[in-house]
Amino acid sequence: MTTFVDRLNTACDATQSLVCVGLDVDDGRVRDAVVGATGARRDRVTVRFNRDIVDATADLTCAYKFSMAFYEAQKLAGLIALDKTIKYIRKAAPHAIIIGDNKLGDIGSTASAYAKAMFGVLKFDAVTINAWGGHDTVEPWLAYKDRCSFIWCRGSNPGSAEFQDLKVFNPGSKEEFLYLRMARRSRDWNKDRNLGLVAGATAPEQLAAIREVCPDMPLLIPGVGAQGGDLEASVRYGVDAVGRNAIISSSRDIIYASSGADYAEAARLATMQLRDAINATLDDMGLGWQ
Repeated sequence: MTTFVDRLNTACDATQSLVCVGLDVDDGRVRDAVVGATGARRDRVTVRFNRDIVDATADLTCAYKFSMAFYEAQKLAGLIALDKTIKYIRKAAPHAIIIGDNKLGDIGSTASAYAKAMFGVLKFDAVTINAWGGHDTVEPWLAYKDRCSFIWCRGSNPGSAEFQDLKVFNPGSKEEFLYLRMARRSRDWNKDRNLGLVAGATAPEQLAAIREVCPDMPLLIPGVGAQGGDLEASVRYGVDAVGRNAIISSSRDIIYASSGADYAEAARLATMQLRDAINATLDDMGLGWQ
């Protein structure tokens, strides 16, 4: 069986890219950009915008990520647009990994139903989940051995430190940060190589610590661009020993690089600039694509 990590490496090699484009579509901003959007059905406008972004960036990116809230907020129209966009990516960018980002964190039959919805119905290649409930939260997702569930480990938002950077202690073990305890447990659960971790670009010290604890797990790294994450540090601390297994995600800085009718061309330029900056750091590390 081809593992998720194998598929991720293939996607990255095909485009020489660690970039993930976040398709976080805001209906109002999209309508201002898409020519002829006035009066058009909401789902059609969203799909048109997403298709244009995908066509402009498919050869520059290894993955596309959907923050589910943007589509759920559009009710049925949003879910229709989501489904149509996923199917379009499968045709236009068959190499690309498709990620559903909603950090789900329930247990038992409810978690199983969520996993079925995300992997079985919407057919995402990967998702983000919240493991606050421990192994019971993660177990239903592990059943999908050819997919990947990225556990929210250290967030990119400032408030993440309030809980994730707390120090914890168990009898017989040394004191450590809660996010590192999460990383270690995730590593232990990762017997089928179908787990990854979310680690924010805005916390490079924590990102480096996570990579040290989990040298072989894929990391989804949000927070570059609009959130101000350190891109060079994210590459240096986030990649594995051969310069791979990191997905560096950018949303607003790419899809809203222009608010005008040239949004697709602007998105391509922004994606290319991000990919080239990442690759320059990989080259400097001696871990480039050649």
